[in-house]
Amino acid sequence: MSRPPTFTPPRCATPRTLHTARGDFAVLDALPPGGAENTGDGTAGGAEVKGTVLLLPGFTGSKEDFIALLEPLAAAGYRAVAVDGRGQYESPGPDDESAYAQGELARDVLAQAAALTKASGPAKTPAGSTRPHLLGHSLGGQIARAAALLEPRAFASLTLMSSGPAAIAPAQQARAKMLADALAVLSMDEVWQAMRAMEPPPPEDADTGGARADGGDDSEALRTRWLRNNPAQLIATGKQLSTEPDRVAELAAAALPTHVISGERDDTWPVPLLDDMAHRLHARRTVIRGAEHSPNTDRPEETAAALVSFWNHLSGTGTGS
Repeated sequence: MSRPPTFTPPRCATPRTLHTARGDFAVLDALPPGGAENTGDGTAGGAEVKGTVLLLPGFTGSKEDFIALLEPLAAAGYRAVAVDGRGQYESPGPDDESAYAQGELARDVLAQAAALTKASGPAKTPAGSTRPHLLGHSLGGQIARAAALLEPRAFASLTLMSSGPAAIAPAQQARAKMLADALAVLSMDEVWQAMRAMEPPPPEDADTGGARADGGDDSEALRTRWLRNNPAQLIATGKQLSTEPDRVAELAAAALPTHVISGERDDTWPVPLLDDMAHRLHARRTVIRGAEHSPNTDRPEETAAALVSFWNHLSGTGTGS
């Protein structure tokens, strides 16, 4: 089982609201060393940065899933912005499943990218671009792919983290349906208690453990996050994960620099399937040893190093082996 996230952001990260043309989104905004303390618009106070990274969480997840990555990414010179999508944790959303259609969520991502690009103003990275790098974990990867297919020029690159070419594995589809059925008749708290009693927890990204590596316990924070998710969002996105078509050929045709990264074991999309997807995309491929479905929480330092290597290679800064 993947380690659950911590809910304590590093000093470099500021919780704030990202204002976009499609509404407001809760984010954790991490600036590289030397940046001014974050103000309302998220600008870096004139500090030189190598680039901006927009991080999309997976199913049942939130921006906190990336907390362990924020400090190493910022230390490497990247502004890292982790976001709650609509209906996830601290970003409210409507009680209508149609509001969470993949196209709607993808357009939210384009609006988030546009807001980040606008906030950077005329300043450019060493590569001469203000477009953010886009990273999506699991469900977030499929939403990121949909956004990139709508407007590939909006992004400097795309990273698919533990996110496969099509629908999730049959066993995970069964768990997603079980969750949707439960949400139709039970309260969020009742579903939480049922998940706590199950092993493994359903479905793919739901980690109801609370123990932290430092000996603390984030169980109550995890419960609070779960209760603030919109059930309509969970039902709609669970269906998406179970029915997603293979769009690898479309993405390959978009010619956007792409990185496929995962742990060495994954029950949601088997690792050989991710290997094949990377081959079809002509993408960089990284396998994080000792990690499972969430390398961002299992092996954050190694994961951050692999991400930075990819982005540095694209911009011609630092090493990019």
